[in-house]
Amino acid sequence: MKIAIASGKGGAGKTTVAVNLAYTAPEPVVLLDCDVEEPNCHLFLAPEPDQREAILQPVPLLDALKCNGCGRCGRICQFHAIAFLGSAPLLYTDMCHSCGGCTTVCPTGALREVGQEIGTIETGTMSTGALVYGRLNVGRAISPPLIRAVRQRAFEAPLVLVDCPPGTSCPLVAAVEGCDFALLVCEPTPFGVHDLQLVVDTVRALDIPCGIVVNRGNADSQLVHAFSRRTGVPVLQEIPEDKDVARAYAMGQIGSREVPSTRAYFESLWKALLALRKPVRKDC
Repeated sequence: MKIAIASGKGGAGKTTVAVNLAYTAPEPVVLLDCDVEEPNCHLFLAPEPDQREAILQPVPLLDALKCNGCGRCGRICQFHAIAFLGSAPLLYTDMCHSCGGCTTVCPTGALREVGQEIGTIETGTMSTGALVYGRLNVGRAISPPLIRAVRQRAFEAPLVLVDCPPGTSCPLVAAVEGCDFALLVCEPTPFGVHDLQLVVDTVRALDIPCGIVVNRGNADSQLVHAFSRRTGVPVLQEIPEDKDVARAYAMGQIGSREVPSTRAYFESLWKALLALRKPVRKDC
């Protein structure tokens, strides 16, 4: 079962929920930190490092002596990674989406694909399983290829948590696509509910069932419960606002470990999530 943990905005508590679920997991779990622009799950879980590998993205390389300046490569590129000034193409590989179209249409073989490092993936062992996280190189504009590489490191584990990037753009889609369930973290504010609607629309467009976790619950949590009644998206858990939990988070500590009363919220959330798991079919 692959469970994506997402939010329509940064700061809602997505990583807090992901880390605490990983720490309280009732069975071995693989946590994938797909927020590759600023991964931070490892700061809380402190895994024993196992492996670090560079991730390469195929990008075009020009052999100017073979180029006849026909312009086909520039016309086919939908991402403006190739531009023409005069008769020679200019390559902007940071804009490249590695579709391979330019090398396919080049009639002279002037373009070929080479690997360009976009970031690294690190893996480690924690008390309840494994942590895999990506780290995008500084200056890189496109993160989905690295996110997909992190996703591939789950190696078909039976229970996977995916800590998604915030927002509802391409990085989120790359992280959540193919998951069995999306756990949507929301803070009880009008702004939080507005962005909750955006992420609900996104995962529904991807045909992924979803539920809500209210983080830092207080008297305004009724805003989220009203949204739940209006849209039919269930609230699976509400984690009340707690200064001790906030203090632990600020110190890089796990709330459910430092504030034992908090653990029950995540154990209850795990029961709700595992109840959604499809039974493994056994042939008679």
